[in-house]
Amino acid sequence: MTEGTTPAAEGVDTLTRLEQEGEIAADYLEGLLDIADLDGDIDMDVEADRAAVSIISDSTSRDLQKLVGRDGEVLEALQELTRLAVHRETGDRSRLMLDIAGYRARKRAELTELGTKAAEEAKGTGQPVKLKAMTPFERKVVHDAVAAAGLRSESEGEEPQRRVVVLPV
Repeated sequence: MTEGTTPAAEGVDTLTRLEQEGEIAADYLEGLLDIADLDGDIDMDVEADRAAVSIISDSTSRDLQKLVGRDGEVLEALQELTRLAVHRETGDRSRLMLDIAGYRARKRAELTELGTKAAEEAKGTGQPVKLKAMTPFERKVVHDAVAAAGLRSESEGEEPQRRVVVLPV
């Protein structure tokens, strides 16, 4: 907290900054959609102290899937480019999350289930459960699911082979 500000004022400042990040990201992504001649609407929000921007489409076309790529690889790259665009405008590092066509939302549900099942396995066997290598986003979701199940987990290994290990009680 900076000198002379109240916690409530600091919260408003943070919200305003995150909303600004979302607006910069939306402008950048709209330009990208125009260049690529793809249809999509931009939705902005603030979730868990970070700006969240989603590209959604009313059409049933698979055009936006091109922006997700295999296993979300293109989505990850676009997220980094969008974060760089925000950084260029604000001078601050962004933790913005990008979702395209609901990919991250679906992935989050799958990973939460995986984390819950791994926690149940670790509880049942009393042995650590090692999961496959994952991206930082994927590991975070699994760690949260394991913690919600009442167990502890940790990441081991080096990128890109870093994985979650669920520890028994």
